[in-house]
Amino acid sequence: MDWNVNNAYKTYKDMEPKSMMDIALLPPIDPIDIGLGSSEKGNAIPSSKPRKKTMTSVYLKYFETAADGKSRSCKFCGQNYSIATATGNLGRHLSNRHPGYDKAGDGLFNSAPQPVVTIAKKPLPQGKTSIQVDYDHLNWLIIKWLILTSLPPSTLEEKWLVNSYKFLNPSIHLWPGDKYKVVLREVFRSMQEDVKGALEQVSSKISITLDFWTSYQKILYMSVTSQWIDETWSFQRMLLDICRVPHPCGSTEIYHSLVKVLKTYEIEGRVLSCTHDNSPNALHACHTLKDDLDGRKMGPFCYIPCAAHTLNSIIDDGLKTTKPILFKVREFVLELNASPEISDDFIQLATAYQEGSWKLPLDASPRWSGSYQMLDMVRKASKAMDAVSRKYDETLGSKLLLSSAEKNAVGFVHSYLEPFYKTTNNICTNKVPTIGLVLFFMEHISEMIASCRDGRHHPDLLKNVAEDMAKKSRSYSGQVCNIFTYMTAILDPRIKSELIPESLNLENYLEEARTYFMRNYSTSHFAPLASPYGPHEVEDGGSVSFAEEIARKKRRASMNATTDELTQYLSEPPAPLSTDVLEWWKVNSTRYPRLCLMARDFLAVQATSVLAEDIFCGKGDEIDRQRYAMPHDSTQALLCIRSWSQCGIKLKYKSTEIDYERLMEMAAAAASTAENSSASIDKKPR
Repeated sequence: MDWNVNNAYKTYKDMEPKSMMDIALLPPIDPIDIGLGSSEKGNAIPSSKPRKKTMTSVYLKYFETAADGKSRSCKFCGQNYSIATATGNLGRHLSNRHPGYDKAGDGLFNSAPQPVVTIAKKPLPQGKTSIQVDYDHLNWLIIKWLILTSLPPSTLEEKWLVNSYKFLNPSIHLWPGDKYKVVLREVFRSMQEDVKGALEQVSSKISITLDFWTSYQKILYMSVTSQWIDETWSFQRMLLDICRVPHPCGSTEIYHSLVKVLKTYEIEGRVLSCTHDNSPNALHACHTLKDDLDGRKMGPFCYIPCAAHTLNSIIDDGLKTTKPILFKVREFVLELNASPEISDDFIQLATAYQEGSWKLPLDASPRWSGSYQMLDMVRKASKAMDAVSRKYDETLGSKLLLSSAEKNAVGFVHSYLEPFYKTTNNICTNKVPTIGLVLFFMEHISEMIASCRDGRHHPDLLKNVAEDMAKKSRSYSGQVCNIFTYMTAILDPRIKSELIPESLNLENYLEEARTYFMRNYSTSHFAPLASPYGPHEVEDGGSVSFAEEIARKKRRASMNATTDELTQYLSEPPAPLSTDVLEWWKVNSTRYPRLCLMARDFLAVQATSVLAEDIFCGKGDEIDRQRYAMPHDSTQALLCIRSWSQCGIKLKYKSTEIDYERLMEMAAAAASTAENSSASIDKKPR
């Protein structure tokens, strides 16, 4: 039914004063009548007399009127309509069922002269008005769209987008681009306070990661992301800021930018580690930060290189000999993905040659996931590739045909890099790729490289490549081996001290770890343990004998005197590699009430500076393109707000929550009412 949005909004504010954003905080914009497409602001004022307009419908010539004058039938399909059916509905029938009807020509049927139809546009009843909409609502929905798509406000200044809105309603008023920027900056400041409040509630240590990229404006950005494990053993990740690193973008500028972020969120003394992207400037900045924190005795702090960047660089060396081949195969795949005809032929030929089934489109990304798929395609479907290349020689060209030598080279490299692909795939799909698990995989990679370099049966082209790969592997091991990564590794119940690299498993590290545990998580800092025994030792409850109670007391006293929780934990065999690490600690936290606090701190230390799939998979291409195209005046606000909203932080403007669910309900109600009003008018006889 028709209703006045101003009265409805006032009623809603009276019912739910805190759930809706305060529109008064925004510059007022007059409501616009969209019920009948009016271009005037304010309420539609009905005329005191109906206005008649005489017109000849262009649709009636496509319908035949029955002899009794009560119905019309479509000359194309014969569908009948009441004689009172609005001509607008007849037009919609023609557009939906017979597109191009107006181009069919007069010869299709003999059209008799049509009667002149008089249409009386009736006024709306007194006391009722058409729907009014506050266009600030529309602009807030547009802001949500900009945030989710990471599009700059300048997008809305594109004239054809504005024209599209004007086509829907000439009176639509979008904010100017500068106002969107001002509003986004205010939303950023309001939400930043909530992020700061969330970090204040974190009871464990916080780890941070650094990521860098350069925009089209040649501006270097650094994103700082925090990670921690909460009391329910859920892993949490929160972007803190995206900072512009000032010229000359060296280690000093990175250090000062990082310190500014830590001070803003008041977490300088709570940061346990920083994982950087392996660049020399980031490495030196982290070293300076460690010296600073150590000098002020603000707690232990370590910094480690990114395993994913290291592994990606190692793999890139492994692909050196096949780079020219990969360029050719990628060009073939791009043509394959673009042409349904070529792709259908490829699938049929691959099936006929028994070269497997292929799901298109194929991954054509230049990242590792796409490169490996190129190798896999040559290895498994070379006959189908050759046949398609020859059939579509004009499109693909003979230059894309691979020689026997090229196919043999691909075969060697594919076999050699297959364990690398499995490793990266496991790291990408693991729920929590802990330091311990990643070091376990990196040691395996080092062994594979050494085997190729020193083996007799590998071709020289691979041996030469393996030498470069080994250098990068040794460099990573040298940077990552320290007491902090050792403690993080052994606190992974799947790894403990049995599966970590030999270079990290030093006897003095174990003693240092025990000393660190006793000093920072010992009995003096916590309440006494209720019992050191597992659930299986207290199943009989109060039914134990007096002698058994005495025996248990003696065992408890003996354990407290000679062992600690860390020793007890390490004495048990590792959990299966398929174990959910956080779930394991959640279940066993009662057995190790002090050690579990240490585990919460250290298991949040990250092995990679960004998510592994952002480096190895095509998803990273999308992120890079988006970041590259962002203008400086929008980058920080848009990317931070989007990340925070994905973490559950509500969008706010001047500390007032923006209730998007309510906005969508109001929009849906307005659209439904307008549609019903239009339908009721169309149904009346004309």
